Formats: sequence, structure tokens, C-alpha cells
Amino acid sequence: MAQCAGFCYGVKRAVETTKKVKIENASKNVWVLGELIHNSHVIKELDNLGIKTVDELPVNETGICIVRSHGMAPKKINEIKEKGFEVVDLTCLDVKKVQQKAIQLAQEEFLVLILGKPEHPEVIAIKANAEEYSSNVFVIPDLNSLEEITDKIKSIKKVGVVIQTTQKIELLKSVVDYLLPIASELKVFNTICKSTSMRQQEARELAKTSDLMIVVGGKNSANTTHLAEILKEITNTIHIETADDLEIYSAEIKKAQNIGITAGASTPENIINDVINKIEKI
Repeated sequence: MAQCAGFCYGVKRAVETTKKVKIENASKNVWVLGELIHNSHVIKELDNLGIKTVDELPVNETGICIVRSHGMAPKKINEIKEKGFEVVDLTCLDVKKVQQKAIQLAQEEFLVLILGKPEHPEVIAIKANAEEYSSNVFVIPDLNSLEEITDKIKSIKKVGVVIQTTQKIELLKSVVDYLLPIASELKVFNTICKSTSMRQQEARELAKTSDLMIVVGGKNSANTTHLAEILKEITNTIHIETADDLEIYSAEIKKAQNIGITAGASTPENIINDVINKIEKI
């Protein structure tokens, strides 16, 4: 079992604080705009406590709006306040750092490259923060998308790079290698969070001595899916959300001599324990 598995600091802070906000404001509506973390079981638990996850805040309602761990566009936060909601900002502190670095690059008139998935809420929020200061902000999920703006990079010459906190270091390395010959001035911030780096490195080492790796966590969780992608290159790997998902893999589990287990940053401890118990039974 990997030591760096399950809730990271930012996720733990977001979940615990959200529950505390509801307890201290029992008579008020508490809303989370978008999933607080990417784990359906945690979202269901919050719903049972009366904390509602929504895509849009209801009209003619008041209460408390939680800014989730992935962050939010500054304009959106202001809109929420103007509607009369109290805002509790639970953006992960590591995500805040990426936002600040992107803003710094934009203010210094660098072309800003954000490495990550365009549709991910963390990346959307980072981009929105940087765009408060510059229109030259681009999200780069892979080298192909970088090649599409090569002429733009050459014309501006000053290029700044940040990366989604849960991304793989390989993406950062490949982008830097591509930029070095064409950018006159290059400023790079490795904003992959420490928890992600440690989790990925430990999982790699564990995979080297395992003939089966089991990654536990939401299928819509970026850091969990990246873990699975990394480990599949090393050994046989399966990605599950709960212990129930193990049923179809019972033959592989019985066959394996050494099984390694890791979990994403948004995976609760009780789900990890359920998986361990299920494997032991199999």
C-alpha cells in the first residue's frame, strides 16, 4: 500500500471546512458551485448533510457559496457576491500559487502557456485569472496544440509557462524542450504540487515490484487518471472507483503475486480500506 494515497492537504481542507461551515450555519443554505472534489461518494455525503452541489446558483435564494478546491474565475466570484451570497473560498493553496504565477507572467507581458486539460475546472480558473491582465493566454494539453501557436510564440518572444497542479512532469519537460529553440526569453514555473509529485514517484517505485497495480479514485479525477496512465507503462494496472468494481478483475487479482495499491488525492480513506478488505477476501 502506497503511503502517499488518499486525501491530500487541499482536498482534506476543502471537505472538512465545508462540513464545518454547514454545522456553524445550520439554518442557512450552503451551495457548492461545481463538485467540491472529483469524487462522487464525497459529493453524495455532502448532499446528505444538506450541502448542495449545483452547476448554477438558484435564483431568488440566499446563503453561502463555497468556491471549490479547483478555484474560480474572479468575475464569477464577484457576480456571486453581487447576488447576495456569502462566499467561502476553499481554492487549494497550491492552485492559488499557480493562479498567482500566471497573473505575474501576464503582468510582465509574457505570452502565458498553461499546461493542462482545457476542460478541467482548475485550468479554466487559472486561465480566467491570467486573462484579467492579458489576452495572450493559451491552454496547452499536448505538443500538437503548442505547434499551432508557434508563429505567435516567435512574434512575442517572451514566453511564460505554468502547469496544472496534478499534471505529469513529462508534459512540462516536452514543452520546455520544444520552446527552448524558439523563445528568446523563457520563464518556467514547475507548479505541479508536491503531493502529486510524491504520489506519482512512490507509485512508480511500487509498480516496479508489483505484477498488478490498483489505482483507486474517481474516473473524472485528473490526478487519479494520470496515476493510472503512468503505472500502465510499468506494469499491469487497473483503475477502479470502489471495491465493487473489483468483481470483474477477480481472476487477475487471484493470479497476481504482488499487488500494489495507490489512490488519488480525492479518494476517502474508507473507500481505500474497503478495497483492501475486498482484495483480501478474493
